[in-house]
Amino acid sequence: MKITEVKVYPATDSGRLKAYATIVFDDCFIVRDLKIIEGHKGVFVSMPSRRRKDGTFRDIVHPLNSEMRSTIEEQITAEYQKVADSIAAGNWTGPRSDDEGSLD
Repeated sequence: MKITEVKVYPATDSGRLKAYATIVFDDCFIVRDLKIIEGHKGVFVSMPSRRRKDGTFRDIVHPLNSEMRSTIEEQITAEYQKVADSIAAGNWTGPRSDDEGSLD
């Protein structure tokens, strides 16, 4: 399975949530609303999740092995860094997410 597209939508607030991401696998399967979060050791990718009745969260989708998790995280964080650099340089013209999720 190959990641064929990555889109990053910077968050509008300035908290730990830095952006939302969307990825496409093999040009035929899309996963939306991955979160890019600032942690103690840098940014990391959080899978889309849903709150359960008991208040805990459960991932809706997630990779089944560490190799795919690493691939997803590397490609999303690389794209996020490009977007962050564009924003810092004042060159960002793309959409931003709202606090409810990605725009695509």
